[in-house]
Amino acid sequence: MKTKTKIEKNFDTVKVFRAIKENIAKETENMSYFQFKEYLNKNKLKSELK
Repeated sequence: MKTKTKIEKNFDTVKVFRAIKENIAKETENMSYFQFKEYLNKNKLKSELK
């Protein structure tokens, strides 16, 4: 019978992205459409691929 050893993760992607999503939701919860649009433009990720 084989036994599996559980490998401990150093970085949990799901946990990190869930935290980021919750943080954004808290920051933008009472914003109007135009405020939210401005927030997205201000916090846009810049692509380094050219």
